[in-house]
Amino acid sequence: MKRLFAITLVLFGLFLGTAQAEGLYPDVPKAVGNPHPEGSAFMRINHMKLMRHDRDDTMHNGNRDVKYSIKECVACHAVKGPQGLPISVKEEGHFCKNCHEFAAVKIDCFQCHNSKPTEEFTALLMRDPAPTADEISAYLKELRE
Repeated sequence: MKRLFAITLVLFGLFLGTAQAEGLYPDVPKAVGNPHPEGSAFMRINHMKLMRHDRDDTMHNGNRDVKYSIKECVACHAVKGPQGLPISVKEEGHFCKNCHEFAAVKIDCFQCHNSKPTEEFTALLMRDPAPTADEISAYLKELRE
């Protein structure tokens, strides 16, 4: 009888812990572009390594043709505010800010870089009907060139 009670208690604890853990993660807004070729899990884990590598390659070696541009990140992960326009990192709900606050990691990218997409991309996002994934991909391809 004690064994049955102990097993029931353990199972209840596991169930309760799992149910409560769902609310522990930050709310990550959906991106507007195509999924990362490497997958979202890869990018969550490695985004800083990739950005650091490309930053060093750009700043120290002068290579402007890098695979992961912060302009592309900001364009794809733009979050619209109440007026329907992309919000800055200073506002609640910004894509980067959500996770970085959750992880207690300071964001210093936007001391130099813009935390909102360009006006051209904002106009594309605001268009009715909404842009297709191909149109967004074409815009991002232009950023790389």
